[in-house]
Amino acid sequence: MLGCLWYTLHIVCPMAHLVEDLIHKGALSSEPVIAAFRKVRRQDFVHQDMLLHATEDTPLPIAHGQTISQPSTVATMLELLHVQPGDRVLEVGCGSGWLTALLAELVGSSGFVYAIDIIPQLVDLTMEHLEKYKFTNVEVKWGNGWEGNVTHAPYNRIIVSAGAVETPSVLVDQLARGGRLVVPVGGDVQDLVVVEKRSDGKVDTEKFPGYQFVPLVGEVTPISIK
Repeated sequence: MLGCLWYTLHIVCPMAHLVEDLIHKGALSSEPVIAAFRKVRRQDFVHQDMLLHATEDTPLPIAHGQTISQPSTVATMLELLHVQPGDRVLEVGCGSGWLTALLAELVGSSGFVYAIDIIPQLVDLTMEHLEKYKFTNVEVKWGNGWEGNVTHAPYNRIIVSAGAVETPSVLVDQLARGGRLVVPVGGDVQDLVVVEKRSDGKVDTEKFPGYQFVPLVGEVTPISIK
C-alpha cells in the first residue's frame, strides 16, 4: 500500500508531490490556493526541455531572460494576496502564464484577471499555454508594469512578478479601496511588500524579506512607502 502511494505521488502525479511539499514547508496553507495548485499544473507552463524539473521548487528559465518563479514563492505571494471569488485582478508580468492560470482559477467565473507583460513574445506564450485550460475570465495583453492597466481599474488585487526599485505609485492608484497589492521591492534581493488600501484611501504596508526576481523593466514611476 505504501509503495503504491509513493508511486502515485512521485510518478503518476508528480504535481501532487510538489503540493504536499509546499504544504509541509508552510508556503501553501489555504484550501482555495491548495486546490488551485492541484488543478493548474506547472508542467503545462514550462519549456519542454524543463519538464523534468517542473515539479522542483526552483525557478526555471522560460525565454527572453525571464523565469517562471519557484513554486514556494508563487504560493507565498498568492497566500499574501488573499484572492477572493469575484475579484478583479491585475497581474503584472505574466511570463509563461502559470500564475495567470492560478489567479483565473481563484477568482472563478464571477471574477476576471487582466494580465500584462512588456515582452510581446511572453504575451503570446501565456495565451498559448492558457488555451489548455479554456479559461473565459482572462485577458492577456502587452503592457508596461510601471503604468499598470488603467482601462479596467480599480482592481481588488494586484500582483507583480518582477522586482521593482520602489513600489509603483500608479499601481497603488489603480488599487481599489479594501484591495491588496503584492510586489517585490528592492535591489538584487527584494522584500515582498504587501500594500493594503484602507476604506479612507490610505495604505498600510507589510514587508517579507529575502526574495529575488528579474527586474520590472520599463519607465519608472516610483513612490516610497515606509
